[in-house]
Amino acid sequence: MYRLFLPNEYVKDIFRMTPEKLKNKGIRGVITDLDNTLVEWDRPEATAEIIEWMRDMREAGIHVTIVSNNNEERVKAFSEPLGIPFIHRARKPMGKAFRQAVRQMGIPKEQVVVIGDQLLTDIFGGNRSGLHTVLVVPVASSDGLATRFNRKVERMIMRKLERQGLIDWEEVK
Repeated sequence: MYRLFLPNEYVKDIFRMTPEKLKNKGIRGVITDLDNTLVEWDRPEATAEIIEWMRDMREAGIHVTIVSNNNEERVKAFSEPLGIPFIHRARKPMGKAFRQAVRQMGIPKEQVVVIGDQLLTDIFGGNRSGLHTVLVVPVASSDGLATRFNRKVERMIMRKLERQGLIDWEEVK
């Protein structure tokens, strides 16, 4: 059961997922979380670095869709200025939003990666949907109320995965 929480990759931040690296793996689509993956959960707009990352993805022909459990107002305000499709109130880890994002991209799920900062939502949901998953270190050390509980559960899962020798979290620090 714990293996469903195990990401295929783990990196320090989203910027480690370059268009070149993704293309070399045959990836043509990215499903990314928003809060604490792209920007801090309380930052309303994209940073200059995120704008550049999105532009680089677009220029490389890689589709990006933001899939967030947050409300429409939050996700729309962030995504629309970037011209990035989004799905709000995704109910991750349920699979419907992941399948919808893949369908909207029009590419096989084998060519799509899920990038997120939470094991319980992004990684578990992506793995259950048969997608390649990448865990990133959260961009902020603080979280919204709902996420704080998840982090406690995630720490227990991470300790279990470490004891089983399945991960070495020092690599992302």
